Amino acid sequence: MGQSLSEPETSKQSEFCQNDYYKVGSSCMQGWRMHMEDSHTHILSLPDDPGTSFFAVYDGHGGAKVAEYAGKHLHKYVTRRPEYANDVKHALQQGFLDLDEAMLNNEALREQMSGSTAVVVLIKDNRLYCANAGDSRAIACVDGRLDVLSFDHKPTNEKERERISSAGGYVEYNRVNGYLALSRALGDFGLKRNKQIEAKEQMVTAYPDVEEREVSEGWDFLVIACDGIWDVLSSQAVLEFVQEEIAQGIYPQQICENLMMRCLAPDCQMGGIGGDNMTVIVVCFLHGQPYEELVNRCKEAVSKRQEQRRKRRSHSNRSHEGTVGEEDPEHQQDTPRSHSSATLASEEGTSPRRGKARNGRLEDDSSGSESERSEDVHTPALVVEPPGASENGSDGAARDDAPSNGGEQPAPVKPSPSSSAPEKAPRHKEQTVGTIGQ
Repeated sequence: MGQSLSEPETSKQSEFCQNDYYKVGSSCMQGWRMHMEDSHTHILSLPDDPGTSFFAVYDGHGGAKVAEYAGKHLHKYVTRRPEYANDVKHALQQGFLDLDEAMLNNEALREQMSGSTAVVVLIKDNRLYCANAGDSRAIACVDGRLDVLSFDHKPTNEKERERISSAGGYVEYNRVNGYLALSRALGDFGLKRNKQIEAKEQMVTAYPDVEEREVSEGWDFLVIACDGIWDVLSSQAVLEFVQEEIAQGIYPQQICENLMMRCLAPDCQMGGIGGDNMTVIVVCFLHGQPYEELVNRCKEAVSKRQEQRRKRRSHSNRSHEGTVGEEDPEHQQDTPRSHSSATLASEEGTSPRRGKARNGRLEDDSSGSESERSEDVHTPALVVEPPGASENGSDGAARDDAPSNGGEQPAPVKPSPSSSAPEKAPRHKEQTVGTIGQ
């Protein structure tokens, strides 16, 4: 995963804001990385379009410059598109490309070898638009259930690989030209040099996918985060963690801090998982009501889920009391995968703590979710509480920045000349730390 610190940097930059419609918290942490390369934005009312809200996370690699520039300017490129008033989806897509072109024409940024993911949630007139390029992710909790709002762009995805090949590139060791673990990103101009094709057809493109939803009274919260979170916990596990935190009346900015500490690896022996920069935004929907109303809704959802799991375990236990090999198929479908004792404790409402930061031990629900569309097979959550945890939860470990390939090992488009894979490299995260763009 490249160089890492001897001890993780666990100081956090956390912020909070709210109005009648949203209660928002954000936090970022350097972790085991040598430098902080993430950026994020949360704007409750856009200057160019009051009443419209904009939330975004940018996970930089190879330096912080591209992520910082996007954090400061992307919303301007979107709202100033001529089609923005009547076609927000198209304005988002073109805004991403406009920002990328502006950086390409900026000599200082053009010479940078850095790039960045971008996941944006824009809410206008009760319509939610999620634009994504890269493997940062946004999820929503709607009526207590998971709705995944973005798709992770990996070179191993068939459609992404077809575009890479058509643009003259290849996939080697699950990376574009053996180099970049993403198939879409801002910046990374060294992989966008084919002048015979349009920007959205380049082997690595800034052109985002855009999902659209109608926001109703059933919307509870959003979680927008970089892959430092999603490489450790699945979308369902993150939803449950945040839901249980809200059910206890914890505010969003503290939930963000707790989630990051939950994902931080305890040492440098975890194969890179839990060692990345981490940035999280939690957006709670108030619908004009006090926060306590959302707290009560989450309490009900948590209680319902715990009761369902108790029933499944009861069915499973009864099935094992019968004759071996005569289990009821219907009951067998209700049987969850095995859980660690720490996971079962959290299902019963117990949330282990590490210092001041709460660290629930949630694993992914065995039943998953029909709405989760990401192709990644998520790494199981760390469940071993490390000895000697410091008061502020500063124990942790590095992880390889190379993201999961969804459990499959497709043959590379261009075979490797060597017989063994090279040492895994991060997304070239090696340059100076930048400030967080707001």
